[in-house]
Amino acid sequence: MRRSIVLKLFTLTTLLCLFILAAVYLGQTIFFKQYYANRKVADIQANIQTFKSDLLNSDGSVLALQKLEQDFYRENNTWITTLDSYGNLKNANDFYLEIKTATNKNEPDSSNKIVSVPLYHLMSIDEVLDTNQNQLSELLKPGTAVDLSMYVKDSALIPYELAVENSQDNWRNEIIAKKLYELQLQIKKSEKKEVAQSPEVEYTPIPGLMMSGTITKVLLPKGNESSSFIYTNRLFMERMKQFQANLLFDEASQQQQILDFTQNDVKYKLFIDPIKDHTGQPSYIFSMASLQPVDEAVQMLEDYYVYMIALVLLLIVFVSLYYSRKIARPLLQINETTKRIANLDFSKKIEIKSSDEIGDLSRSINSLSNTLHSYIEQLQQDIEKEKQLESTRKEFISGVSHELKTPLSIMKSCISILKDDVATHKREHYFEAMEKEVDRMDRLIVDMLELAKFESGTYKMLMEPFCIDKSIETICDQLMDQIALKQLHLHTDLISAEVMANQNRIEQVITNFLTNAIRYTPDNEHIYIVVREEQELIKVSFENKGAQIPAQQLDKIWDRFYRGDVARHRASGGTGLGLAISKNILELHGVSYGSVNTLDGVMFYFYLKKA
Repeated sequence: MRRSIVLKLFTLTTLLCLFILAAVYLGQTIFFKQYYANRKVADIQANIQTFKSDLLNSDGSVLALQKLEQDFYRENNTWITTLDSYGNLKNANDFYLEIKTATNKNEPDSSNKIVSVPLYHLMSIDEVLDTNQNQLSELLKPGTAVDLSMYVKDSALIPYELAVENSQDNWRNEIIAKKLYELQLQIKKSEKKEVAQSPEVEYTPIPGLMMSGTITKVLLPKGNESSSFIYTNRLFMERMKQFQANLLFDEASQQQQILDFTQNDVKYKLFIDPIKDHTGQPSYIFSMASLQPVDEAVQMLEDYYVYMIALVLLLIVFVSLYYSRKIARPLLQINETTKRIANLDFSKKIEIKSSDEIGDLSRSINSLSNTLHSYIEQLQQDIEKEKQLESTRKEFISGVSHELKTPLSIMKSCISILKDDVATHKREHYFEAMEKEVDRMDRLIVDMLELAKFESGTYKMLMEPFCIDKSIETICDQLMDQIALKQLHLHTDLISAEVMANQNRIEQVITNFLTNAIRYTPDNEHIYIVVREEQELIKVSFENKGAQIPAQQLDKIWDRFYRGDVARHRASGGTGLGLAISKNILELHGVSYGSVNTLDGVMFYFYLKKA
């Protein structure tokens, strides 16, 4: 059965882990790419809207545009720029020529005009920053005569070819040139058809213009300007030129567009968002993002999973085995623990490491074990207590019998003497002896009843505040006759202290301690009573000089009927229960007490709580 549970759990866990691994693999290799692309497009669209808001809230200066574009690229790793209505960069002021056109009789409207030529549409920044830069600066410098080819769009002149006169050096926007060439072919084909149908048809002019002029201003980037970074992305600049051509030839949509294209096996997203600038003129936010990171990540995952699957399979075996045993082990522990409980062995407890049904069952069994253990322990304690009570009763009866035997023998002897009329002249002496023994038995019985009451465990001490020093003074006055009889010297060192205790019982303890000191102190010796304050407690001590108690008997003197030596004989008048009664009273108060031998005597002491 044990192997069956482990095997079932192992199989179930292994199949579950394999299913999860397969789901993760398929999700990351098939769906992750599309999810990443959609997520990135959504994030870029949201960030473009933020860029648009920041753009409209800016002052519209070139520096402000450059900063916004650089911040956008740094935060999103996505190229972005703004274009005017003709597809020219709005933030470029360092990569263009200004040309003053020459007088042209055939085209008087184009004479003596200043034409701005954006060079980034005609050449790349590599041509400016390579080793031939000095040569380019010599070719394109103020005063140089150049020929310019332009496309006319809504009376605006769009340069697409620049050539230095009397030189083979020229630069051309191939995309616009190709568009113009295709447009010319379409016009020629259309006009040929129309001429064949009607010889009087008028020819459609080609929207292009050739003119010459002189360079008046040259600005070339040096590579360290803040705007130069956008020129370094050749693909971005090519896509911008393509968009410009589509825009000029009315092939670009005026709606927001997201276009896909692939270059060198790398997928890109192109974002074109039409807006109106500060002057109300149409502009465009032009942005390009690469999806190469996700392609690389997916390819890496596919290669990585070849090694990962082998490792995961190995881990699945170990984890499944551990997991299955982790479920089965508590059941085995429960079985072992219940067997122990059946044999009344409660030492073994089930380790609870879960809060599920097995954990609840383990807690219930542990609770059952604790309950049974406590009941059995209580039963054993009751049996032990009953044995102890029986032993105490026997000991008590033995002690009482021993203590009563002597006075009864004395009384029996006196009665016999009186009955036989022997020594009639001592009749009063025998009556006094019997009366004395009756008083002794009376005190003994009262003390035994009081001790039994304290040892019963049902007696409750009623606590109240009282002055311990006044109680000691009162008791000393009451016992002064006994002190004077033995010519003892009593010394008291008391402080005014209020304690919380049962006054009658504590005065009984004081009386027992002082009586005990008087009884066993030799004549003409000294007795010292001291009351001291120790933090939250009051210490009361009784020290008598001239007699000590053997060290091995210091603990036994608190037992009932104990007499350690001849100095403690019954002729002294004690019942042998005074210290036992005092011990029970102090224990019911929950305080410390004891006795110690001093240099030349013995000291009894006890503590009380301050009121």
